[in-house]
Amino acid sequence: MRNDRRSILGAGLVLSILGTSRVSAQTAPPSVSGASPPGLPQPVETIDLWPGGAPGMPASRPIEQVTERSDDTLVTDRAVAGIAVPRMAVFRPDRPNGAAVLLIPGGGYRHVVVDKEGYEMARWLTARGFAAFVLFYRLPYDGWAAGPDVCLSDAQRAMRLIRFKHDDYAVDPERVAAMGFSAGGHLCADLGTRFAAQTYHPIDDADKLSAKPVCAAPIYPVVSMRLPEAHPGSRERLLGANPTPSLETTHSPDRNVPKDAPPFFILHAEDDDVVPVENSLLLRAALKARGIRTEMHLFEHGGHGFGLRKATGKPVEAWPNLWRAWSRSCGLG
Repeated sequence: MRNDRRSILGAGLVLSILGTSRVSAQTAPPSVSGASPPGLPQPVETIDLWPGGAPGMPASRPIEQVTERSDDTLVTDRAVAGIAVPRMAVFRPDRPNGAAVLLIPGGGYRHVVVDKEGYEMARWLTARGFAAFVLFYRLPYDGWAAGPDVCLSDAQRAMRLIRFKHDDYAVDPERVAAMGFSAGGHLCADLGTRFAAQTYHPIDDADKLSAKPVCAAPIYPVVSMRLPEAHPGSRERLLGANPTPSLETTHSPDRNVPKDAPPFFILHAEDDDVVPVENSLLLRAALKARGIRTEMHLFEHGGHGFGLRKATGKPVEAWPNLWRAWSRSCGLG
């Protein structure tokens, strides 16, 4: 990340001249009708990623739909599909520590999970001083012009916007991390390995900044797009029914690790029956082969999609504190 200091500070000079962009009216966070669970803070602040509208809009504009999948009125489990306005929901800490985390929820590239891998983790982070930004990214099967790169475009743009608006959120632009879950873990790993890929045309000064996270944490991630390790649903929705070997390689983070990748924290349960643990093993091996700092934790039990709520009472519930302790070695605080 220190290698990107010049690009970050150079853009900071532009900001000092132009002034930091303050928060304006943005698209509301995804929501469903009905009352929210009592006592759980819901975000009221968002950042639209693309001020002129997302690039490459399909001929048939996606219609955003939020589905509530929980029968428990005290524990929501929402998922959003048809995202036409990609954005970040913002969670501000009461006592900022100067660091930020871009949270990338999963959903198999079918939808984006709102609560379990988004808002719940954001609340955990803000309680510890981190600013948290939950990313609602476009889905590739909706027909966007960027195709399978559309999700990475949103992740890159999100990282740059957090840095661009760092004064608004009391964030050090050199202390912005990424964390993703399942298919969001794939996008997190893709961001951590292809942060420098040009997946969209720059539109403003924010795009002069680096998209490289200071560290990346893919949690029970989809990694490989090659069978048999690939998660079939994520692979098909990202790449189509019959992707070429070249396309599989381009979108398998373990095959695209650059020599300047950020440090990685990888977590997986060995009894994961949705995304094989081999995905994390492949990523670790590729990072180690490039000499990239990597910490990996494998748990015997945990299954898939445990996040915070399903980890309670199991050894795997220690994972957030393991990440936090490791992140300090990356200067995250």
